[in-house]
Amino acid sequence: MPRANYRTSDVSLMARMMRAEAEGEGKLGMLYVGNVIVNRLVANCLDFKGLRSINSVIFQVQGGNFSFEAVQKGNVFYQRARTSERRLAKQNLDYWRQHPGKYALWYFNPHAPCPPTWYGQPQSGQFKNHCYYEPKAGTCDSVYRG
Repeated sequence: MPRANYRTSDVSLMARMMRAEAEGEGKLGMLYVGNVIVNRLVANCLDFKGLRSINSVIFQVQGGNFSFEAVQKGNVFYQRARTSERRLAKQNLDYWRQHPGKYALWYFNPHAPCPPTWYGQPQSGQFKNHCYYEPKAGTCDSVYRG
C-alpha cells in the first residue's frame, strides 16, 4: 500500500520539485526532499492541514510566498521530469523513508551550519547542504504514522 494516493501526473510534478530542490545532492538528496513532500501530504497538521494532493503541497502558499522556492524562482522546476527522477518520486510515494528526512516537514539550505531549531522545530539531521526539521513532539503525531 503506498504512503499516499497519487496519479501519474503527481509523480512527474514531484519529480520536477525533487530535481529542482536537490539535484546537486544526488539521488539520496532528492529522495530526502521527496520525504518532506509526502510527509506534508500525510501529516494534516500545523501548516499542512487540508493538503490533499501532491499538487496542493507543491503549490502551497504561506505568508504570500510559495512554500517551495523552486516554484517561484526555479528554471529547473519548469523543465520536463526525467525518468530517473520519476522513479525516485514513485519510491517516495510508495514506501521510501529514511533519516534525516524520514519525519521531516521542513528543510532549507542555510549556507552555514544548521541551527539546532528552525522556527521552533528541532533539527532531525543534515544531508550535504540541506538541514531537515521534524515537528516538535506532540504537535504533529500523524507524520510519524503516515
